[in-house]
Amino acid sequence: MSDAHRRPKKPQQVRRKLLAAAADLCAVEGPAALTLDAVSKAVGVSKGGLLHHFPGRDALIDALFEDLVGRFDTAIEAAIAADPVAEGRFTRAYVACSLDLGLSAEGEGWRGLTAAILGVPSLRARWHDWVAAKAERFGATDGAPRHQLARFAADGVWLADLLGSHDLDAATRAAIRVELAALAAPAPPASGTRP
Repeated sequence: MSDAHRRPKKPQQVRRKLLAAAADLCAVEGPAALTLDAVSKAVGVSKGGLLHHFPGRDALIDALFEDLVGRFDTAIEAAIAADPVAEGRFTRAYVACSLDLGLSAEGEGWRGLTAAILGVPSLRARWHDWVAAKAERFGATDGAPRHQLARFAADGVWLADLLGSHDLDAATRAAIRVELAALAAPAPPASGTRP
């Protein structure tokens, strides 16, 4: 019996490695480089092993999208849960998570996924649906133009991080974060009214 048959199977670890390799290939070489052969070679599994987890390239890209967006969503929900002030809470969470993402290990995965989103209409539609669902859910607390402006600015920092187009030192990044969070702070009461 060969060693391959004696090795313990760890399907979740293999799946994670396959997704990480797919993200790395997209980030470094672009979505066109994402082939089943390249991913299976990068992880050291057979093409059949990869197909066990993902029946094709599209399924692999879809799983990468679900994985990264799911983790981003989880981070946002955690930030929302830790923020006691309802007005602007989603925007503050979105800003914080977006600015943190460019510096995290997941940032590389997002670099590749963003390239795929730009080139794959179905992924653009799914990202649009995610954004639309958040806009609907948080419209009452985060629908003001200043909230939208803060999220658009966070998207700009995120894109700059993904492209590597700007070198933001830690102090500048922290200052941007403070300014964007201020846009999402509750509006002061209108003059002439009592708090």
